[in-house]
Amino acid sequence: MLGKLILPDYESLIENKEWQALRDAFSELDAPDLAEILEDLPADKMAILFRLMPRDQASAAFEYLPIDQQTQLVQTLAGEQLAAILNEMAPDDRTRLFEELPAEVTKRILSTLSPSELRIARQLLGYPENSAGRFMTPEYMAIRPTMTAAEALGYIRVHGKDRETLNVVYVTDEKGRLLEDLKLASLVLADPGAKVSELSERELVSIPATMDREDVVKLFEKYDRVALPVTDTRGVLLGIITGDDVLDIATQEATEDIQKLGGMEALDAPYLDIGLLQMIKKRGVWLAVLFVGEMFTATAMSHYEHEIARAVVLALFVPLIISSGGNSGSQATSLIIRSLALGELNLRDWWRVAVKEILSGIALGSLLGCIGLTRILLWPTRNTVYGPHFLVIAITVAISLVGVVTFGTVAGSMLPFLLRRLGLDPATASAPAVATLVDVTGLVIYFSVASVVLKGILL
Repeated sequence: MLGKLILPDYESLIENKEWQALRDAFSELDAPDLAEILEDLPADKMAILFRLMPRDQASAAFEYLPIDQQTQLVQTLAGEQLAAILNEMAPDDRTRLFEELPAEVTKRILSTLSPSELRIARQLLGYPENSAGRFMTPEYMAIRPTMTAAEALGYIRVHGKDRETLNVVYVTDEKGRLLEDLKLASLVLADPGAKVSELSERELVSIPATMDREDVVKLFEKYDRVALPVTDTRGVLLGIITGDDVLDIATQEATEDIQKLGGMEALDAPYLDIGLLQMIKKRGVWLAVLFVGEMFTATAMSHYEHEIARAVVLALFVPLIISSGGNSGSQATSLIIRSLALGELNLRDWWRVAVKEILSGIALGSLLGCIGLTRILLWPTRNTVYGPHFLVIAITVAISLVGVVTFGTVAGSMLPFLLRRLGLDPATASAPAVATLVDVTGLVIYFSVASVVLKGILL
């Protein structure tokens, strides 16, 4: 909240062009606080402030800005200053920025990087989108197994500046192959004359450069590490992924899943950065698919037109029946999708889930059925609204709710498993999609029950 509290003072300093006062004020702020102030400024004023800041401070603050504001600044800053900022950025953060920029802008920016940073940028951009290689940073600390603990610590003091993390140190051979990873504390506490190769303390875990980002998050959750190394097919250490990178990945994955659960394609950028036509495309395709699916509801209704004509009272409960089935299905699919994403469930658990959801569906359907039954029987004008056969109407509704809710829970829980088995994203089984499926089947169940219970009475 620091930046938001003092923001008006900075705006007045900008308006009055008190540049030295701004420089002095900036010198007292940490990069996150400075970035918070910059977030609330227009792009042109933000660019002015970046021109006033020292290179290292500007680079540090730039990394804390949201990706959309980074993109705006890239298009605003002069080439020399932009090059200075990008050359100082962490390689993994810079790669994510490049992914958001138009291809021609990325090409122009690459030409401003230093030869060493250009080589790193091209290497990271060469990996598949959403792979571990795109999120790793090559700024790690590596030592040789033949070093003593004292030699390794001396080497780290000399070469450890600007590394992504020193909490974990990596042991590689002369060809760069990863042998071990050590906590820095192990080196500090070890006998100074002990060889690094003798300090192995835990299982070596590494990430293939082509691994999908969702699997990277699962590895971090499983092994509870602050950083994990990324290797190629030969075991050569390419870079590392740290906890802050994983937090970014997890946030992106959760955002995509939530958007898909809403019945639309995942957005590729912040909401306000998505153009109107692109937004319509992202949402319209799914809406059209769901609309076509709902047309089968009308088809089902027309199939039971005769029953509805003879017992018009049945139509009163259609919204109640299909919405209950859709709600139960949406609940089930949301629970299963999240459990699959967290690794709580595997494909082989489908039958256990099916049994549990069948029992849950019967219990939940019975609960709703009792509520519906009670509501009809206790309604003051039941004879007028539902007719003299209100009791059998109530029984029909109650039995239908049990069947529809049970089917909804089972369908909603099994659909994510089916999609995972087909190699698709389970989040595609969105709540609206499940609701549409259950709407059609719910009508069939409802009118089938009515045909049996009301036969000879109303039908």
